Amino acid sequence: MSSAELKSAFFDELLKVNRKLRTMFDARVKERGLTLARARLMMQIAKCEGKTQAELAEQMQIEQPSLVGLIDGLEKKGLVVRCTTDGDRRTKRIFLTPTARREADSMFADVAELRSLVLTGVDEADIESATRVLRVLSENIGAAAED
Repeated sequence: MSSAELKSAFFDELLKVNRKLRTMFDARVKERGLTLARARLMMQIAKCEGKTQAELAEQMQIEQPSLVGLIDGLEKKGLVVRCTTDGDRRTKRIFLTPTARREADSMFADVAELRSLVLTGVDEADIESATRVLRVLSENIGAAAED
């Protein structure tokens, strides 16, 4: 296989794996009445509660107006609350409700289960190597986006 064919095959497999992982996770969160985007947001908030909408948008790499719509949907379901910050009533910090915290913890358990299932039979050295490659790809994408 030529270098170009090898790179093409790698890229194709990377895209397939990404789609399949998203599909698997999406199926799990749909059972909870959530969309993939809302579930991702809940999990992000659970990792760092009290972040502002702007900070969450940056961490999730989405536009702030898109994030606002996701937060609105979670707020209507009673899963998040917006709290104003001292000194700036326009800035809102986002927190999970106790119900949402339990849901997020359950989703983290689902992710751990999926991770175990997907990585079955993969040697730790291969996981280390693949992780290094993915970090380089991420850095390359970041550098290309800055140009």
